[in-house]
Amino acid sequence: MASPPIKRGKDRAKGKPIYLLLLQAIPLLPRRLAAWTLEVYLVAASAVIPYSLGVYIESHSSADRVPLNPVLANAEKAIAQTLGLPRRQSQPEVAPLTNLLWWVALTSPVVLTSWQLYILGKTGQTLPKRWFGVRAIADSGKPPGLLRAVVREGAGKWGLPLGTAYLLWRYSGAFPNLGLLAGLAGVAIAIEGGILLRSSRRRPLHDRVAKTVVVDIQASSRRQRVRPPNRSVTVEVKPYNPKAIADNSHRRLPPDVLNAVVLPPESEERQKGFWLWMRQHPGTTLLIFTLAGMSFVLATFVVTQVYIQDKADRRQSEADKNEAFLTLVDRLSSTATDPLEERKSVILAMARLDDPRALSLLVDLLGQETNPALMDAIGRAMESVGLKALPALRQLNQSLSNQLQSLSLENAPQERRLVALRLRATKGAIARLLVLSSGRLSSADLQRIDLGGMVTESSDFALILDRADLSGANLRSALLSQASFRGTIFASAGEDRLLSTFDDAIADLSGADLREANLAEAFLSDVPLQGANLMLATLNRTNLSRAQLLETNLSSAQLLETNLTEADLEGASLTGADLAESTFVRANLRRAKLGRVRALGANFASANLFQSDWSGSDLSEVNFSQANLESADLSSTQLAGANLQKAQLQNANLANANLGNADLRGANLARANFQGVLFVTHPSTSSEPFLNASSSVESKANIEGVDFTDVKNLSDSQINFICTNGGYHPRCSIKPK
Repeated sequence: MASPPIKRGKDRAKGKPIYLLLLQAIPLLPRRLAAWTLEVYLVAASAVIPYSLGVYIESHSSADRVPLNPVLANAEKAIAQTLGLPRRQSQPEVAPLTNLLWWVALTSPVVLTSWQLYILGKTGQTLPKRWFGVRAIADSGKPPGLLRAVVREGAGKWGLPLGTAYLLWRYSGAFPNLGLLAGLAGVAIAIEGGILLRSSRRRPLHDRVAKTVVVDIQASSRRQRVRPPNRSVTVEVKPYNPKAIADNSHRRLPPDVLNAVVLPPESEERQKGFWLWMRQHPGTTLLIFTLAGMSFVLATFVVTQVYIQDKADRRQSEADKNEAFLTLVDRLSSTATDPLEERKSVILAMARLDDPRALSLLVDLLGQETNPALMDAIGRAMESVGLKALPALRQLNQSLSNQLQSLSLENAPQERRLVALRLRATKGAIARLLVLSSGRLSSADLQRIDLGGMVTESSDFALILDRADLSGANLRSALLSQASFRGTIFASAGEDRLLSTFDDAIADLSGADLREANLAEAFLSDVPLQGANLMLATLNRTNLSRAQLLETNLSSAQLLETNLTEADLEGASLTGADLAESTFVRANLRRAKLGRVRALGANFASANLFQSDWSGSDLSEVNFSQANLESADLSSTQLAGANLQKAQLQNANLANANLGNADLRGANLARANFQGVLFVTHPSTSSEPFLNASSSVESKANIEGVDFTDVKNLSDSQINFICTNGGYHPRCSIKPK
C-alpha cells in the first residue's frame, strides 16, 4: 500500500516571488518604514519631476510665450499665501510646454494620492505596502474602507502633525523661515510615528485614530488558516415541569419535550439613538418642539420689523439727501453771477454732501469752469470727499491730459490755457488726496494718471510726496516726471508685519515715467518697475533690493550708495549712470547696458553680468568676485584695483582695459580678449603735487596662479609679465604651483 504524500513546509513557498521570501526575514517595523518612505517619494516625484522639466524648458526654450494657466496662477497664489512667499506682481508668461508640465505637476500628486487612498480602503494595501508585504486592517480584521482610510491618512498621519507644525511655525516667531517649518514638520511626523514604540500593538497615532492596525501579510494568513470558524451553538433546554420531573426522574425524556435555543455567534448590542430617546420621552419632546416653534415665530417677527424699519429709515435718508442736493443745485445755478465767496461756499457744501450725484456734478463743473479761482476751490473741495473722489478725478485727469496734447498741435492759445488750468487744478486735488490718504492706498487705481511736472505761461505744477506712504498704489504707466518722492515708502508689510511675504502691500510702477524724479532714500524693495523710465532720476541711498527693473531706463541716473541686492535688471539701460558705492550683490544684469558708467567702489559680488556692456566705464575698486562676466564687453574700462577673484570671464572683451592692481586670482579667462590690456599702472606724471603723491607707486595686477592658456591677443610683453608674476601660459618655462 502506497504511503500518502506528505507536504513539506518548503512546498508552501513554491510559486511565490523571491522578494517576498526575502522580506519574511526582515522585521515588520523596517518594512513599514520603507513602505511609508516609498509612498512619500512616489507622490513627491510625481510633482518634482514634471515641475523641474518645466523649469528647464522655460529657461532654454525660444518658443513664443503664453499666459500662465489661471488654475496654476491661483494655485501659486494659494501656496505663496500659505507659506508666506513673496507675491508675484505681474502675470507671468511661460512656454506652452511649461504650462502643460506644470499642470501635470499640480494634478499628478492629487490623482496618485486619490488612487492610493482608494486601494488602501478597499484592500488595506497601497502599492508600496504590497511590495513590502504589509497590510492595514480594521480592528474587525477587514480592510479599513474608504472613509477610515481617509481619516487614517488625511487626519491622523498628515493632517494632525503637519497642522500642528504649521500653527507653531506661523505663530511662534519662526514665520516665514521655511527651513524651520521643514524642521518642525519632520519632528511632528517623527513624534506621531514614534508613538507606536509605546504601544503594545505597535500602533502609531494615525492607527489609533482610525482604529486600524498594520499586520504582516504572511503572519496574518497563517493565523487565518488555524483559527476555528465561528459557528452557532444550539443548546437543548428542558422545560420546567415538577410533575414530569418527579414521574420521570428515572428515565430519559423524549426529544419532543425539549426546546432548542440557538445562540448567534456574536451578541448584537442594542442600538440607541435620538429617535429612541424621543419615543421614551414624548412629553419632553413635545415641549422642546413647542418652544422651538414659538422661538422661530418670534424671531421671524422681530427680524421682519427691523427690516421694515431699516427700509423706512433708508427711504427717509435718501429723500433728505435728494432734497439737499436739489437745493444746492438750485443755489449753484442762482449764484452764477454772485460774488466768488458765496459760490465757493455752495461748492464746499456740495462736496460735503454724501451723494454720488454731487461728486459727478463737481467733476463736470471742474472740467468746464473758466474761473481759475473756482477751479482751485473745486479741487480743494474734493479733499472732503476722500478716496471716493479718486476714480472720477483720474478719469477727468486723463481726459484733460489728452485734450491738452491734442491742442498743442493747434493754434488755440486761449483754449489751451484754460485746459492747462483745469489740468493743474485736477493734479493738485489728486496730490492732496494722496497726501491725506497716505498709508491707505492699497486699493487705489492710478493707472496712466498724469501727475507730471508742468511749466506753462499760465500755470505750473510739481508733485511733492516726500515721506508719504504709497504702499499698494497702482501707478502702472503713470506720468510722474519731475516728482519728488524723497523718503517715500512704496512697499510695506501686511498683517503679518513681515516684509517679503504674500500679504505685503507693494506699489506697481511698471512702465511709469519717472524722468528727473527724486527718489532719494525711498523704499522700493520688491517693487515692480519693468519698463519704467528713470532717466536722470535721483536714486541715492534708495532701497531697491529685489526690485524688478527689467528693460528699465536708468540712463544718467544718480545711484550713489543704492541698495540693489538681488534686483532684476535684465536688459536695463544704465548708460552714463553714477553707481559709486552701490550694492548689486546677486543682482541680475544680464544683457544690461552700462557703458560709460562711474561705479567706483561698487559691489557686484556673485552678480549675473552675462553679455553686459561696460565699454568706457570707470570700474575702479569694483568688487566682481564670483560674478558672471561671460561674454561681457569690458573694453577701454578702468579696472584698477578691481576684485575679479573667481569671476567668470569666458569670451569677455577686455581690449585696452586697465587692470593695474586688479586681483584676478581664480578667474576663468578662457577665450577672453586681452588685446592692449594694461597689467601695470605707472606713476602719474602730472604736475599736480596731490596727484603725484597719490599715484607715485607702481600698481601691478595680482595674477598668481591664473591660467592664460586660452586668452586671445596676448602680446609678448603681456606674456612676459604673466610668466614673471605667477601666472601661467604655455610659453612660460615653468608652470606655477
